[in-house]
Amino acid sequence: MPTHRAIRIQSTGGALELADVETPPPGRDEVRIAVAACGMCGTDRAFVHGGFPNMSWPLTPGHEIAGTVAELGSGVADFAVGDRVAVGWFGGCCYHCGPCRKGIFIHCENGKVPSWHYPGGYAESVTVPASALARIPSELSDVEAAPMGCAGVTTYHALRSTRAVPGDRVAILGVGGLGHLGIQFARAMGFETIAINRGTAKAEDAGTLGAHHYIDSTSGDVAEAMRALGGAAVVLATAGNSQAMADTVGGLAPRGELVAVGVTPEPLPISPVQLITPGLRIVGHPSGTAKDVEETMQFAVLSGVRAWVEELPLSRAAEGYAALEEGRAHYRTVLTM
Repeated sequence: MPTHRAIRIQSTGGALELADVETPPPGRDEVRIAVAACGMCGTDRAFVHGGFPNMSWPLTPGHEIAGTVAELGSGVADFAVGDRVAVGWFGGCCYHCGPCRKGIFIHCENGKVPSWHYPGGYAESVTVPASALARIPSELSDVEAAPMGCAGVTTYHALRSTRAVPGDRVAILGVGGLGHLGIQFARAMGFETIAINRGTAKAEDAGTLGAHHYIDSTSGDVAEAMRALGGAAVVLATAGNSQAMADTVGGLAPRGELVAVGVTPEPLPISPVQLITPGLRIVGHPSGTAKDVEETMQFAVLSGVRAWVEELPLSRAAEGYAALEEGRAHYRTVLTM
């Protein structure tokens, strides 16, 4: 059996080590991808530290994958060797469970996530279900496409699923890996865009990304600052901080929405009385299906939205992960093969 290079983590919290691993052929309804690029996501920290149930070791992380179909398993009719494809957090569905039969594939009871249910994309090769594949537009490079499979689709699909219409005020909480894309998408969708972040270090970046307004959450009452701008129809909360999310609720306009995409286990300190009179909604938003990823990439082509990336070769994955773990990573680090 041929081999390929991949990052392996032997046990919970272990080191990221480059290794030669066997390359099994794809099974039925699967394809093997020659990986060209893979984004590093904040959620990768949870995988490295064993933060999901029923994980198996050794682990290869990575769920922002872009590359080329190298081999087809039996039963795959819609893709061909040489097709450029991306795979994100949505790593496949069964089409048979209750949610799938209702057409809500993102909630598949047997859904798969790369690195959790099969080896992820910090590797030269990865085998995935064909249901996970999103076609990459020719206008996007592999490095540009990779972050769209998670950070991109999560923010774009969340925004387009709200009740906001062009001209409405939309606030993006957190100017990081997800937030820097959320700002760009909000601006491109015609929203008056507010960036909210701790301190002023990212104020200039927020303006370059397209924010019309910047609120430093450490300089005063965030909700009051939002109300001074007229209130927001939507807060897209990309920062994984429950208190920071709650601090924006008073700045929502009537019938406004707080959309949580930043992950944290801490409870939201929000009372029903804050929600009832203004008729507010709090929504948790998962990532998006392969089709949603395709539509995210197509909108990125139309609008010019791109992740701000730092490229590192696969051999320096441990270095990139250390920067992520210590909070000093670039907006998006993308490993190249």
